[in-house]
Amino acid sequence: MLEKETSIGGEYIVIKALENGVTIIGLTRGKDTRFHHSEKLDKGEVMVAQFTEHTSAMKIRGRATIFTKHGEIEAGI
Repeated sequence: MLEKETSIGGEYIVIKALENGVTIIGLTRGKDTRFHHSEKLDKGEVMVAQFTEHTSAMKIRGRATIFTKHGEIEAGI
């Protein structure tokens, strides 16, 4: 059980908004991919997000820096 939790729930990302109104949308796992959660960030705000058994992907709209264990990604630039 611990192995499954680590592989699904162990990944964190950090999103830093570079402008007002950055939207983060969580997408579900399973047979049908659906939106299940959204957040809005204003410039300078930071969100720490985790992939879980329910969240398989995140969609980020707007100018933001995304920090992962694999490196940094600039969105919307």
